[in-house]
Amino acid sequence: MQLRTLGSTGLDVSILGLGCMRLPVVDGDPTRIDEDAAGALLRRAVELGVNYLDTAHPYHGGESERWLGRALTPELRRKVLVATKLPPWPVQTLDDCERILEEQLTRLATDRIDLYLLHSLNARYWPRLRDLGVLEFLERARADGRIGPVGFSFHDQLPVFREIVDAWDWAFCQIQYNYMDEEVQAGTAGLEYAAARGLGVVVMEPLRGGRLGTAGAPGLEEIWAGGPGPADTALRWVWDRPEVAVVLSGMNTTEQLEANAAAADRAAPGALPPGDRDRIHRARAWYARRRTIPCTFCQYCLPCPQGVNIPRLFELMNDAVMFGDWGAVRRRYNQFTPADEIASHCVSCGRCEEACPQNIAIAEELEQVHRALFEDPR
Repeated sequence: MQLRTLGSTGLDVSILGLGCMRLPVVDGDPTRIDEDAAGALLRRAVELGVNYLDTAHPYHGGESERWLGRALTPELRRKVLVATKLPPWPVQTLDDCERILEEQLTRLATDRIDLYLLHSLNARYWPRLRDLGVLEFLERARADGRIGPVGFSFHDQLPVFREIVDAWDWAFCQIQYNYMDEEVQAGTAGLEYAAARGLGVVVMEPLRGGRLGTAGAPGLEEIWAGGPGPADTALRWVWDRPEVAVVLSGMNTTEQLEANAAAADRAAPGALPPGDRDRIHRARAWYARRRTIPCTFCQYCLPCPQGVNIPRLFELMNDAVMFGDWGAVRRRYNQFTPADEIASHCVSCGRCEEACPQNIAIAEELEQVHRALFEDPR
C-alpha cells in the first residue's frame, strides 16, 4: 500500500483508510456490529498495508469506538493510526470536552489517540466551539499527551472552510470530495486552499456513500462497460490529486476492501488515463441531467428570514433523484438537518425568489422537498 505524508503531522499514512462508520452489522441494526466480520475486515486491511483507521464518537451509536478498542490487539495497535472526533453538538462547556475525550480514551482502550478532529464543523458549530475555548482545550490535551496532531472534519460552504483553516495551526482536515462534488462544500478550491497552507487532507465520501460505485442504471452501464468499473475509477480520480493524503472508504466486505486496495495500488497523482477521465466526464453529465432543481449553490437566496437552508435542501432533493437512494436522503433530512432549517419553515415571502438568478420557484420547490423527505416520528 502506498504511503503519503499527512501534512505537517509528518506521519506517513496509507492512501486508503478504513472508515469505521459502515461496518458489517447484525440484522440491519447499526448499533450491533458483526464483530467477527468486522474483525476479519480489520485484520485483512492491515495485512494489505492500511494504517489509517477513522472512527468517531457517534458512529454505530457509539459502538464503533468500543469495537475498535476491543479489536485492536497490541500487535495491530502498533501498526495503525487511530483517528477519532470530538462531536460539537453535545458540547456546552469545556467540561463536556474533557468528559467526551476521557470517554473516548476508555472506549478505545488507549491512553493516547493518534489523530484527533473536531467533528463536522460548520457555520453553526464552529463559532460556538471557538468561543468556548475549544482550541485551548485541544492544546492542553495535545501537550499532556492524550491526543496527537489535531484536525477537523467539515460540512459547509467554502468561505466557512477558509475561515476555519485560517483560525488556527491545524495539522490536517477532512473534507467530502468526489467527482460530483468539485464545487460542493469545500470542493476543489478548499482542497487546494488547505494544502497550500500545509494541512494534510483526508477525503471522505469518495463514492458518495457508495452511490458512485454502481453502474446498474440504463445509460451508466454503457459508460462503464469495458473499463475498470465505477468504484475503481472514482477512487483513482480522487487519488489523482497530489493534495490528497488519505481516501476513506466505508468498506463493509472483504471483497470491497480487496477491490479498493487494488485500485490504490494503481493510483498516483496525475496518472489517471484519458479514457478513465472521459468515463468520469460522461458519468458526471449523466447524473447532472437527472437533477430536478437547477440550483447552482450561489447562495443569493440566503440568508432566509425564516432560517431555511435553501441550497442544502435542494442538494438533498437532487441527491435523492439522481441516485434513487430516498431512504438515506430522508435520514439526512430528518436526523441531520437542524430543525430550524427544514423546508416547512418557509412562509413564501418571496425574497429568495427575487434574488435567485436561476428563476427557481423556491417556495413551491421547498414544499415539494418537505412533502417528499419529511417523516413524522409519531
